[in-house]
Amino acid sequence: MRGVNADRPSAAVPAPSAPRGRLAVPAGVMAAVVGAFAYVGTVDPNQPGHYPVCPLYRLTGLYCPGCGGLRSAHAFVHGDFLAALHDNAAGVVAYLAFAVVWTVWVVRAVRGRPARIELGPVQMWCLGVLVLVFTVVRNLPFGGWLHP
Repeated sequence: MRGVNADRPSAAVPAPSAPRGRLAVPAGVMAAVVGAFAYVGTVDPNQPGHYPVCPLYRLTGLYCPGCGGLRSAHAFVHGDFLAALHDNAAGVVAYLAFAVVWTVWVVRAVRGRPARIELGPVQMWCLGVLVLVFTVVRNLPFGGWLHP
């Protein structure tokens, strides 16, 4: 059935041609991230009662990979990078990775190119193993320096 509808134009919606239109989604994502960081920077997670306790920590006493993430973000916003690393080192790496990926996204959008991050199975497995190792090490006695 080749050639059927060959004379019809593609039904795909073209990307906006103006750079401002192409930057709308990255700008919206950045606005949401800045808003979240501003809230966490204003409402101190070190004070009890502002945020819920991690359910895994509450039930088992074990730290999940996200435990300390809010305290880490709070310290990061206030420029205390050592405290941010102590509270959640993986979170700080994620903040920096987001900054790099977002910057690449914006540059590609300005140039009119699609932003594609294609992680293959090997990369996904590596990320999963890194998160698992981080979680296990921070719950072992010698990993106390990774406790939030």
